[in-house]
Amino acid sequence: MNNQDKPGTILVPVDYSEQSIVALEQAVSLSKVFNSEIHILNVVSDEFSLSKLFDEVDKVEFEKRAKAKLAEFIEEKNAEYGVTLHPIQVHGKIYDQIVNTADVINAEFIVMGTAGSSTLKKRFIGSNALRVVRESHKAVITIKGKHHRKGCQNIVLPLDLTKETKEKVAKAVEFAKRFGSTIRVVSVLMTNDEFIVNRLTRQLDQVKKYITEQGVDCAAEIVRDTKGSQTLAESIIDYANKSKGDLIMIMTQQEQDFTDYFIGSAAQEVINFSDIPVLSIVPTLKKDTTSFTPY
Repeated sequence: MNNQDKPGTILVPVDYSEQSIVALEQAVSLSKVFNSEIHILNVVSDEFSLSKLFDEVDKVEFEKRAKAKLAEFIEEKNAEYGVTLHPIQVHGKIYDQIVNTADVINAEFIVMGTAGSSTLKKRFIGSNALRVVRESHKAVITIKGKHHRKGCQNIVLPLDLTKETKEKVAKAVEFAKRFGSTIRVVSVLMTNDEFIVNRLTRQLDQVKKYITEQGVDCAAEIVRDTKGSQTLAESIIDYANKSKGDLIMIMTQQEQDFTDYFIGSAAQEVINFSDIPVLSIVPTLKKDTTSFTPY
């Protein structure tokens, strides 16, 4: 059995809301392509379960009901999707437990819903999604939109001169080969500086050549917004929508200083506002990879 045939693990946090169910549906499709097992995580927030409003008897009863609800949910979804879902129920801060559980079970992906920016303060699938993306050592797929095509025909891969890495391109190629996707590489040009234009053009040509040599269809395009009418994230989302993207792939830059995280700027906006699923990859390479060099 080669590595591609070994079952992986996908972690799906659920709070029984509509958006977390949509995320679960996407995880089921992903599991069939990646030959992965799905673990359903329900986090009982300490803020609620340990409330002073509950006495010990109430807490025991609450525990029983929570476990029964998860068991009922698993049984229903096992029958609906024709897959075996593995339940996990824990206590604690929601984003901490998602990150910790993903590490414990060595999840290949965390797939979770996000309500976007409009309800970030109140909904677990909103506020916690960004914390998970920022702190997780695992790749995270955030699902905001409710209607998605089956499969993954088009992967949108935004690149620029400072955040591009070989690792990001390699992950896109891996996904594309599994799904039979086309990779649509896009760079957003927000300047008329000829030097930057030429560098971006050369990089896109190199990336497109490399992806094509891997046997994957690739389109590459520079989107110009030199008037600054859109933010970087808006330009990426607009391109993804126009090109009928099924997945936007970004890479978070985990530095010690939070202000240096890609998640702190354009990526956060993409996750918040894109109805197209967003795959956030945590880089493992520590060296400078600002320019693309084929393997």
